[in-house]
Amino acid sequence: MMQRALFSRSVLLAQQAAAALDSPLVGKSASVMQRMDHRSMSSVTIPPPACMLRPLEVPMRYLFGPGPSNVPPRVLASGSRPIIGHLHPEMYEIMNDIKKGIQYAFQTENNMTIAMSGSGHAAMECAVFNVVEPGESVLVAVNGIWGERVAEIAERMGANVHTIVKAPGGYYTKEEIEQAIEKHKPVLFFLTHGESSAGLCHPVDGIGDICRKNNCLFLVDTVASLGAAPIFMDKQKIDILYTGSQKALNAPPGTAPISFNDRACYKMFNRKTKPISYLFDMTHLSNYWGCDGNTVRAYHHTGPVSGFFALRESLAILAEKGLEESWRKHKEVAAYLYKGLEDLGLKLFIPDRDLRLPSVTTIAIPEGYDWREMLGYIMKHHQMEMTGGLGPSIGMVMRIGLMGYNCEKTNADKALHALADALKNCKKSKA
Repeated sequence: MMQRALFSRSVLLAQQAAAALDSPLVGKSASVMQRMDHRSMSSVTIPPPACMLRPLEVPMRYLFGPGPSNVPPRVLASGSRPIIGHLHPEMYEIMNDIKKGIQYAFQTENNMTIAMSGSGHAAMECAVFNVVEPGESVLVAVNGIWGERVAEIAERMGANVHTIVKAPGGYYTKEEIEQAIEKHKPVLFFLTHGESSAGLCHPVDGIGDICRKNNCLFLVDTVASLGAAPIFMDKQKIDILYTGSQKALNAPPGTAPISFNDRACYKMFNRKTKPISYLFDMTHLSNYWGCDGNTVRAYHHTGPVSGFFALRESLAILAEKGLEESWRKHKEVAAYLYKGLEDLGLKLFIPDRDLRLPSVTTIAIPEGYDWREMLGYIMKHHQMEMTGGLGPSIGMVMRIGLMGYNCEKTNADKALHALADALKNCKKSKA
């Protein structure tokens, strides 16, 4: 009897509760409570940032520094094309076009020619990681920041690094290089062709012969010089050559052409240990780019599809213009700029005209001026980027880059006008 009474009371209470919930006021309160409970259980505690609720704004600037440079509308437009899969047959065709374009730009018939997914630094590391094993001797010519970078990369991966060092703007004779190679017996010798931190274009002829005589691979950096100054990978017996997309080659930053000849491939694919980087392992990248003879390309990583579109178009523009015309144009505009700078009373940092890098001109900081103030003034009043030195050349030079799409006398006039304005309006010390 007691159990039946308790059951009846429970039913009654349940009916009363249900009736109460039917009232409009209680129903509204319950709805509010449910919404509050939902919010209290949300995992989002940080609100959307206000900056991300505003549209993207990018200023128009004259990029007259050492890179990146302004790119032509055709290249910009190529990057806005629809995305396709990085393993689609159409993408393979575009990659094949890129390979042929790099072979032309490098003047090489090397099959092992690809574009790295990354900046020029990616190609730099790819070269060292693949042909050098821990404990092996590496010789690096240091006359600016890029030699310093390669020496550090090789040291980090365990190589026995040796350097020959000159002040920024210094260059090496073939006798100096040969003596150092004979002394240190490296498996790899590195030289920067276009040392953008100093504005130097280093002679290359004959160095490949020295390296072959001593069973040493010859690695050359042309990030700042390709398309602006002559380079002949096969004729000059360069074993590994790389560049970046964002300078005279005239594409956005983010892709880096590189090529290995048969000597480099033999060393690379007969090593005792795996390269320290999976992403830069040419065993995989050679397949991804269809260089290993296999009909099937396996997945390795997702390449920068839009970046490859832009690189393809920049290489097409270079092919249409012709390498010799590109070299001639850069030399002509550089000479025009040199005269204008000298007319302003400025001193060229590299005294020997034949050793000046046509794409990046360095001037000695004018006496009595603060170079940072001058560059800031030019940016503020002319929307124009010029830069100071980099690495060991900081405080020694100011750098003006007129390359690729920017390589025009009208742009040289703009740069000269901005410099003249800065010289007139920036404070000059009494010293």
